[in-house]
Amino acid sequence: MNWENFEQDLSMTNTTRNEKLTTNLEIESVVLERYQEGAQKVQSDLCCPTEYEENYLDILPLEIIEKDYGCGDPTRYILTGETVIDLGSGAGKNCYIIAQKVGAEGQVIGVDFNDDMLALSRKYQAEIAAKIGYQNTKFVKGKIQDLALDLDLVQNLLTTNPITSIDALAAFEYECNILRREQPLIPDHSVDVVISNCVLNLVCPQEKQKLFDEIYRVLKRGGRAVISDIVCDENPTPKIMNDSELWSGCIAGAFREDIFLEMFAEAGFYGIEILKRETKPWQVIHGIEFRSLTVRAFKGKEGECLERNQAVIYKGPWKQVVDDDSHTLYRGKRMAVCDKTFHIYTDKNGPYHHDILPVEAYTNIPLDVAENFNCRGATIRHPRETKGLDYEIKNINNNNSDCCIPSDSDCG
Repeated sequence: MNWENFEQDLSMTNTTRNEKLTTNLEIESVVLERYQEGAQKVQSDLCCPTEYEENYLDILPLEIIEKDYGCGDPTRYILTGETVIDLGSGAGKNCYIIAQKVGAEGQVIGVDFNDDMLALSRKYQAEIAAKIGYQNTKFVKGKIQDLALDLDLVQNLLTTNPITSIDALAAFEYECNILRREQPLIPDHSVDVVISNCVLNLVCPQEKQKLFDEIYRVLKRGGRAVISDIVCDENPTPKIMNDSELWSGCIAGAFREDIFLEMFAEAGFYGIEILKRETKPWQVIHGIEFRSLTVRAFKGKEGECLERNQAVIYKGPWKQVVDDDSHTLYRGKRMAVCDKTFHIYTDKNGPYHHDILPVEAYTNIPLDVAENFNCRGATIRHPRETKGLDYEIKNINNNNSDCCIPSDSDCG
C-alpha cells in the first residue's frame, strides 16, 4: 500500500479543511455550551483519567474535583514563588493546586471564556485562601488565543456603547485594540509559566498559531510553557473535523503529535520536550489514536551572540545532537558557544544542563567589550582559547587538592 497516498486521502490541505469546517463562531458555540453543561453537571466523558499529587487535592471541594476536565497534570512542574497562568482554567482545580505550590510569594491567574466555569472557580476562593493561609489566585475572563483582551472590559464597552451600525462596529473594534494596548488582560513578558490542561485543542484551526504566539508573548525571558493536551497519530478525517460533538469532546481539534511540537518551535520556543506520553490511547476513532501528551518548552533564545571564550562539552550518550538554533554538539568535544548560548545550556532551571559540562573562560571578558560571535555552524574550541595563550601553572600540587598528592595509596 502507498501510505503517502493513503494519508493524503484521509487528510486535506489547510485551505480545503478551512473551507469545509464549521465556522469559528460555531466551534466556539458548541464548546461553550458543552462546558456550560459541565459546570452544572459532571461530564465524565470530557476528560481522560489523570493522577494528581494527592496531598494537593486534600483541601479542594469535591465539586471542583468532579467538574474539572483535563488529560494530564502540568501542575507537577511548577516551582515556589512563580507567577503562573492557567489557560482554560475551568473549575479551578489546577489553579488551586498551583496556589499551594507557588506559596504566598507566587501568583496564579486562571483564564477562561465560560461565565459558569468562572463562577464555579471563584466560588471557593475565600474558603481555599483561608485553608492555605494566603490569597494568591485570580480568575479572569478572556480567550486563550487573545490574552491581551479583557472581556469584562469589553462587556462594559458594549453596555455603554451598543453596536447598532457598521460605523459603531468599526468604533468598537478600534476601542478593543486600545484595550489590548493600554489595558491588557495579560501584559507582555509578565509570567514565569503558562500551563494548560486539555484546552488548546478546543481552539479553531485558523487561530491555533495565534494561540502559540500569545503564550510566547506573555512569558518572561527564561519562562516556560507546560501543556497537557490531546494529540493524534494521524490527521483527523473530514468527518471527524465536521463533528460538533467531537469538537467539544477534545477530539476534532486535536493536534497531530509531531505538529504539536512544531507549533512551539514556530512560535520561537526552544528546549521543547515531551514530558509524558500516554502509551494507551484515550480513544480510537476511524482507526486514528487520540492520547494525552504533556510538553514543556522554553522562551529566551533571542539576543546578541557575544564571544567570551566559553565552551560546552556534551556528555552523551548520543554521538551528536542539534539544538533548536541548529548548533551541533559532538560528544566529548569542547564546542565553542556564545555567551547567550552558554547560559541557556547551563541554566539549572533549563532543559539542557543535565547533559552539558560547562567550560568557563579563565579570564573574564566583560560584556561591554566582548566581540560578536558567529553562531553559524559547529566550531571546536581549542583549550588555549579558554585558558589563554600565556596560561601556565608551575606547580599544580599547590592548589590544596587532595587528588594526586603523593601518599601510600594510588590517586584515583
